[in-house]
Amino acid sequence: MAVLSEEQRMLRDAAESWARERAPVTAFRRLRDAGAPLGYDPALYREIAEMGWAGILVPEAYGGCDFGHPSMGLVLEALGRTLTASPLVSTAVAGVSAFALGGTDAQRGRWLPALAAGEAVAALAVDEGARHAPAMTALAAVRTGAGWRLDGIKRPVLHGMAADLLVVAARTGGRPGDADGITLFLVGAGADGVSRAPLQEIERRGAALVRFDGVAVGDDAVLGAPGEGGVLLDRVLDRARAAVAAELLGSSTQAFQTTLDYLKTRVQFGQIIGRFQALQHRAAVLYGELELARSAVEAALAALDEEGPDTPALVSLAKALAGDTARRVAAEMIQLHGGIGMTDEHDAGFYLKRARVGDMSYGNAAFHRERYAVLNGY
Repeated sequence: MAVLSEEQRMLRDAAESWARERAPVTAFRRLRDAGAPLGYDPALYREIAEMGWAGILVPEAYGGCDFGHPSMGLVLEALGRTLTASPLVSTAVAGVSAFALGGTDAQRGRWLPALAAGEAVAALAVDEGARHAPAMTALAAVRTGAGWRLDGIKRPVLHGMAADLLVVAARTGGRPGDADGITLFLVGAGADGVSRAPLQEIERRGAALVRFDGVAVGDDAVLGAPGEGGVLLDRVLDRARAAVAAELLGSSTQAFQTTLDYLKTRVQFGQIIGRFQALQHRAAVLYGELELARSAVEAALAALDEEGPDTPALVSLAKALAGDTARRVAAEMIQLHGGIGMTDEHDAGFYLKRARVGDMSYGNAAFHRERYAVLNGY
């Protein structure tokens, strides 16, 4: 729906062409069958970085192109269509945003060029339980003479097994549930006291359980002001949420298109099944929901560039709609394909798993419906 500039159209076309040729769903299937521990192919991610996509949100002074969130959304939507596995959201969106919004000049100079070039992978270490709840942060950061000591557990950390850098939400004041008292720290994944264990999920994304056992960091590891990281964390998370929503939009759009093609070719009872009115109605409903989700996602991405007061609400609206839509389209894809849709040989199951995992990432639809209501005073 958005009116794209010539540069954005070229970016979209390049991303769609690359995804079809270099990262089709068959590549994702091979990755799954190989049991890749990182959850993605590092060689493919290097290609993504070489094309400049990891630097879309990075300022030019640090090796990026500063092309804005709507442009990043175009790339993620294209990659979502073929279920391309990469740490682009955790690194080039969440990681980059942490530095852009709360980093010092020294921190930006150290990390942003590496993130833009694909030479480092970053991951947000926020959640500590089964559900997304940033305010429930309990991992403790205690002041020491030399800096800070971190103790606690984070799980799941998306792409935590591949991360070189962890952006860790820790509690330096208050109690779990308090909005205040959260501080963001930069912790090297190889630091003394950091240990990682892989988590098995329905879709491999290199998720990890990360333990912090007496991890020592200096004051130069603090992002923003100590005890005031809650607001910064929410802004970083909103960028990741909108990015996942764009990825979900791509996967659900492709799932719908694949299903529509099947309805136009499958013959049963002597007729193409797409001629049955009941199936036409179901397809029409899915199309309407996809268009509604697209409108919300594009509005959220544009709002992130504009930084208006309604940005958090628009992001939650987009994430909720994208999650609901992706789950419904994927479920209908399986049902409308009939028996073959239930088999592992068909791609429908991959789209259902992506919908489930994407919906749960950085807050599911229920979380964001409630957040949207609260932000609008209900």
